[in-house]
Amino acid sequence: MMEIRPGRKSDSESISILLTSLAVKYIAKSFSEEGRTNLLNSMTPEAIEGFFDDGFRYHVGEIDGEIVGVVGTRDDSHLFHLFVDDRYQGKGYSSRLWAIGREACLKSGNNPGYFTVNSSLNAQHVYERWGFERDGSLREGGGVKDQPMRMKL
Repeated sequence: MMEIRPGRKSDSESISILLTSLAVKYIAKSFSEEGRTNLLNSMTPEAIEGFFDDGFRYHVGEIDGEIVGVVGTRDDSHLFHLFVDDRYQGKGYSSRLWAIGREACLKSGNNPGYFTVNSSLNAQHVYERWGFERDGSLREGGGVKDQPMRMKL
């Protein structure tokens, strides 16, 4: 069973390993070389530490002490990272992580009445199940492709 706890800056390396391994496998392969580089550079341990310093909120899911899932939010309104290790996908863990991350944003009192996410192309259906809707067209910037989505509360 996955245990969820607030992320700590000291988790940055483990978070980075999880993010980059899944991004290479599922997201970056449809990007240009520039896009792959930009995406993976945003997932280094140093980048994750910087996100903690900038006030991003992370929660991690652990099984037997290993981080196997992560949710990261920015500005109490933007779903920035949501990843679950391949071995544990299809068990509802991403939904649990999102519920915890969402609740933390709402409890802060700073949520503006909506959430946004820049969805990878293969994750749109998950976000739609949770109530997100497409917000504009597919984008590509710096070789990174995403679909902006929004969920009104």
